Amino acid sequence: MADKLKTNGALWDFEGFRKEGGLARGLPGFAYSDQAFWRHETESLFQSSWVFAGFVHELSRPGDVVPVAVGGRPVVLVRDKQGTIRAFHNVCRHRCLKLVDKPGNAGAMIRCPYHAWSYSFDGQLRATPYFGGPENRPPDGFAAENHGLRPVRSAIWHDWIFVNLDGAAAELSDYVAPLARRMEGIDFAKLVPVATLDFGEVRTNWKFLMENFIEPYHVQFVHKTTTDQPLLDHYTVVDGPCVGSAVDITKSKNDARVQQNALAVTSRYLTLFPNFIIGVYEPDQIGVYLNVPLDAERTLQKRAIYTLNGKGLSDPEAEALKSLWWAVHKEDHEMCERLQEGRRSEVSADGGVLSPHWENSVRCFQQLVVDAVTR
Repeated sequence: MADKLKTNGALWDFEGFRKEGGLARGLPGFAYSDQAFWRHETESLFQSSWVFAGFVHELSRPGDVVPVAVGGRPVVLVRDKQGTIRAFHNVCRHRCLKLVDKPGNAGAMIRCPYHAWSYSFDGQLRATPYFGGPENRPPDGFAAENHGLRPVRSAIWHDWIFVNLDGAAAELSDYVAPLARRMEGIDFAKLVPVATLDFGEVRTNWKFLMENFIEPYHVQFVHKTTTDQPLLDHYTVVDGPCVGSAVDITKSKNDARVQQNALAVTSRYLTLFPNFIIGVYEPDQIGVYLNVPLDAERTLQKRAIYTLNGKGLSDPEAEALKSLWWAVHKEDHEMCERLQEGRRSEVSADGGVLSPHWENSVRCFQQLVVDAVTR
């Protein structure tokens, strides 16, 4: 692996990050603040990985469409008439306009608002009105079958849609295997989405949101009013592309505190590289985060909340849960945005230092980033 990465005239040095001996250092500041480095991530890491892009339950009817950004590229998720969820580059094949601008139902076909080129939900080009002239015949040499929507490789794991832009990643089932092993004992057939929190734009690099979730070191300091999970009860998880942490709280403590605070329970905080986050909270709650990087310093984030008992929640129960998680996220967002501000200082050039006990999982995530961008 290279210690220095040079591309498009920029030179990025990972020598300090790779240095062995002593305390491990974090990623250098440019990895979070340099727009050119972000663009390189879009060409390397986000091209070659399985990237979490959306939720199956948000595409419930044939014709439902959800536009997403994957590594800065416009992609649209579609449920076709047979019920299959597909992904396409969200670009008209005529003048390359972004086709779908907001979630909704497209009706009979996906229609370009510019010149009315229209596509079926399996991506085939069905209409090109007057493209060949007033008589509405196709021009010589034009074949509609060569100008359909360009597909993006996609796959589904439970309620979660992943896409792979370069089409060369391992099968998703193989890639999620380390995470799936950590989910043993969970009956996903009883998974019920009960609420969504849309946080909009968070002024931080996407990696800070991932790292914040992965490490338990901050929990009792940042979330001292919204959780009761002692730091010393936590442990980290490192299993290939699955990294995170967990906390085991004895059943007697669970019974006493679960009704008072949903974060005073045995929990698993796990990620799948690069951007999938899942939290499991006993006895029957799951939260999944969708982090969508916009550029080096801005990320969109939403959270879907599920029950695992096959049942929904009453409106008051759902609102109470949303209120709790909103407060927790806002505490994290403040820290992540201040981490971002800190990267504007030359002090951040050496990446700071990582706890070998509490932040070894963060180090693993960062190593996956470096391996992906220097491969």
